[in-house]
Amino acid sequence: MLSMIADIIHRLRGSGLRGHALRQQAMESLSHLPGYDWCGVYGLEGGNLKLGAFVGAPTDHTEIPVGVGICGTAIAENRNLVIPDVREVQNYLACSLETRAEIVVLIRRQGEIIGQIDIDSHTAGAFSASDESALAALAELLAERWD
Repeated sequence: MLSMIADIIHRLRGSGLRGHALRQQAMESLSHLPGYDWCGVYGLEGGNLKLGAFVGAPTDHTEIPVGVGICGTAIAENRNLVIPDVREVQNYLACSLETRAEIVVLIRRQGEIIGQIDIDSHTAGAFSASDESALAALAELLAERWD
């Protein structure tokens, strides 16, 4: 997975895209990877995460308060989260009944959290430390070209 995401980053870096267009292209590219069934970027605005670019089924969770659900918890705890089985998380916000695993990687600019990459999979245990590492590299590019 690491090499596939590295290829995506390489293509995106060469594209010159910025802002929402870059984030949308990144999510579209990730959505073709095995097990990456819903791919989105939330921006942090005040005390809420707001859904921006995404690929997958529409969700009711377009705005999530910090501390709520897996996405909000990642912000509150200032760390990435890899959840092997969302059914074992008490405060999970179900975007889809098919989701079994989730990974959230924070996007930081100059040390401040500005958003996050959120990926859902229909397969339990779909994400690993290598997914987290690769998505962290993508998060750096998104942060560089956020605006």
